[in-house]
Amino acid sequence: MAKLTFYGAAGTVTGSKYLLESEGRKILIDCGMFQGLKELRDLNWQEPPFEASEIDACIITHAHIDHIGYLPRIVKNGFNKPVYCSRGTSDLMKLSLPDAARLQEEDADYRNRHHKTSHEPALPLYTEEDAREALGLLKQVSNDGASVEVTDGIRASFRVAGHILGASHVLVEVTEANGKTIKILFSGDIGRPNQPIIREPETPPACDYLIVESTYGDRLHDKTDVKEELARMINDAARRKGALLIPTFAIGRTQEVVYLIRELETENRIPVLPVRVDSPMAAQATAIYNHRSEEHDEEYKQVLRGKIHPLRTRAMLSVSSREESKKLNAERGARIIISASGMMTGGRVLHHAMRILPDERATVCFVGYQAVGTTGRRILDGEREVKIMKEWIPVRAHVERISGMSAHGDYAEILSWLEGITTTPRRVFTTHGEPVALAAMGAHINERFGWTTHAPAYGESVELD
Repeated sequence: MAKLTFYGAAGTVTGSKYLLESEGRKILIDCGMFQGLKELRDLNWQEPPFEASEIDACIITHAHIDHIGYLPRIVKNGFNKPVYCSRGTSDLMKLSLPDAARLQEEDADYRNRHHKTSHEPALPLYTEEDAREALGLLKQVSNDGASVEVTDGIRASFRVAGHILGASHVLVEVTEANGKTIKILFSGDIGRPNQPIIREPETPPACDYLIVESTYGDRLHDKTDVKEELARMINDAARRKGALLIPTFAIGRTQEVVYLIRELETENRIPVLPVRVDSPMAAQATAIYNHRSEEHDEEYKQVLRGKIHPLRTRAMLSVSSREESKKLNAERGARIIISASGMMTGGRVLHHAMRILPDERATVCFVGYQAVGTTGRRILDGEREVKIMKEWIPVRAHVERISGMSAHGDYAEILSWLEGITTTPRRVFTTHGEPVALAAMGAHINERFGWTTHAPAYGESVELD
């Protein structure tokens, strides 16, 4: 009998980790880092809740840190087996994992220099060497639905999930000693229909058990036209002669924002403003997006055929070095700054925020989910002062949000995606959401399909027969 244990994304949107066991075989689906609230981040520093050296294989749905950021940690603890993912995910992981490791090492160095309160030096969660070892385990697979054996008697097939480049929903098929096969579908993060650049989520296959994301399980996205909202904010920034700061994830959202600004310029709906993309990783991710043509939607391909760079505006500068980033502080007037991280939990965006948030002429626009406990969520919730790098910064800037630009489907879009499943799953597990969203997603699924749902707790195990 197979067993599934939820070691992340259970009662929260971060730290995705699912351990699947069957007759001595063990595979891990996603290996994410916890973000947001301190009690969640502290889980990253506990010993792994399973014996890393006993895992036979790992499957990765996509390259966001809350799905891959713990992988070097288990490598450090003895995991050395194959890690299966799509080609796009593999490309992006080669950017994001070493970067995550460098941040860990820089944070440890900072604590050792400024907080010498004990004889024991602060250590990083893992090092860049650990990240490189993890990358050496990657096995690229196609996300066209073809099945691949990940370990003896366990197969997996990947299909486009439309969330970011390479994102996949994964069907895992476990064949037991009696010849019986159990099919478990892991949704990963499901994107939205009609989004730029990436193809729409593919129809999910039939399954016995379903693990479905519930990030927006309790709400619908604003139906306001995304480009119209972005155009309004850019035009307002131009009139006020102030900065427009857009915190974004370097992978996925940055590319989408730049794509839309370019379209608005082409349509003469906005003035041509300086656009500063202050994220070395975003620049590298953009090159990968251009390279992985197999996941481009038809509109993106059409732009490329017109000999236009889809991900470059007329007055755009991609900033790489810290020195170049610091020079941006001297710029004044109307301008657009796109910088990571998307929830303002770290990265160069914090340096820009410290200067822009107190400016009444400026605007901060959030274009993605803001988890509880993050600086972005505090600003979005209306706090008039936030702590950034040990300093209390007043929030006087205009605060805006474009919810329709989310890379996650809302509950109606997830339900529409689920309609493609042709059989009734024996059980559905709602994960990757805050408690209210998880409960709401379960209720929506039960009401629409009559399926049995359950929101598992952290560390909960369920038998799959």
